[in-house]
This record gives sequence, structure tokens and C-alpha cells, in this order.
Amino acid sequence: MKLQGKVAIITGSASGIGRGIALAMAKEGAHIAIVDVNEQKGQETLAEVNQYTEGCLFIRDISVKENANEIVEEVVKKFGKLDILVNNAHASRQASFVETTQELLDLSFGTGFYPTFHFMQAAYPELKKTKGKVINFASGAGLDGQVTQTSYAAAKEAIRAISRVAANEWGPDGINVNLISPIALTPGVEQWRESAPHLYDAMIERIPLRRLGDPEQDIGRVALFLASDDSNYITGQTLMVDGGSIKLR
Repeated sequence: MKLQGKVAIITGSASGIGRGIALAMAKEGAHIAIVDVNEQKGQETLAEVNQYTEGCLFIRDISVKENANEIVEEVVKKFGKLDILVNNAHASRQASFVETTQELLDLSFGTGFYPTFHFMQAAYPELKKTKGKVINFASGAGLDGQVTQTSYAAAKEAIRAISRVAANEWGPDGINVNLISPIALTPGVEQWRESAPHLYDAMIERIPLRRLGDPEQDIGRVALFLASDDSNYITGQTLMVDGGSIKLR
């Protein structure tokens, strides 16, 4: 039970990678605050994690600065502390570089970068008390400059930048800040596989391990490692959990 008694906020955890992380951490004893815009899916995930650790809660997220502060306050009021912050939520739409509009940039930064930034600020005083862990999310879209991903890549690289700054500033406080860059078989990818199997197969061929990651067993277990004491001497790093697709130097 690597996270016995630990308290974690996980954004975007009603489904997909966030749900996988919530399950992985709950099975190791963590109390989970599921933060998501989808209440139905959030309540379903809440029922799942409560099978492994009692007293978890669902909080509907509205991506504004005030909401981040309120969510942290609600979690600390219920559990008495905060040990882990996982900023997973992010939405975007694809477009070529020249067709990327301010609206698309606002969507990506408004659901990904700004919530990550505001949640980190809101959580800092509590994480300082517990010498806690922050886990943010990068993407191969930014690292590799994938086509049609201008707004998403920009927001993800901005998240990487502030994570490195926080790792340097918060290191003396005993707070670890790291990132995961994943490839995973999420519900959205499953739908895409059904509609465009030839494109899906071509993508798999470009992954050295020839498969997509499982949200819980592959991505969730790495998040568990970063949230546990096993990673106490790691900070400011981007862990590529992508089957070998991108090798950082």
C-alpha cells in the first residue's frame, strides 16, 4: 500500500487516463478527489475507487482560478491535508497551423494550461506542509511538433515550462514536480480505431512496443510511482510513457 492514507486531487479523472490513475492510486490506499466536468462519468468512477479506499469524493470542475482554490479547500476540509496533485484534464481541437484560431488556443490553454497553473498555485501551501507531489502532463504533440496540433502542443509545452520552474522553486520545500508524456488506449482513441483502423494500425507500427498503453496498468502505475516515496529524488523530469515512441536526450 504505497499511498496508504495519502490524499490526491486528480483532474479529468472521470474517464480515460485520469480514471486509470485514480484506480491505480486508490488500490494503493490513497483517498481520491475526482475532479471533472462530466458528473455522470465522475460518479461512476467514484463508485469504482470507493471499492478500494473509502471516503473518496467527486467535485465538478469549472476551469477558473476561483474554482481551483475552492476545490483545494474542500479537499483539505474533508481529509485534513493534500499530498498529491495530478493535473490531467485537457481539451483541444486539431487544425493546421495557419487555420489555428484564437478560439482554439483559448480552448487548449483554458482547459489545460491555466487550470494546471491555478491548481498548482492553490495547492502549494498544502503541498508544502506534506512535502507533496505534483504530476503534470506533457505530450508528444509538443515534444515532436506533431502536425495539426498547434494549440495542444503549445499548451503542453507551456505546462512543461512551468513544471520545471516549480521544480526548481519548490525543491527546497520538499515538493516534487514531474511530468508524464503518455500514449494510451482511451475511449476517444478506441472510437478513432473503429472509424479509421488503417490509421490506427499505422500509428501502432511507429511505436517500438507495438501497442498503446493501458490507462491504469501502464500510465496509472507510473503516476503511482511519481506519487510515492519511491520517487523522492526525482523532480523536474518528463517521463516518456509512450512505448518508446520518443527518446529524450
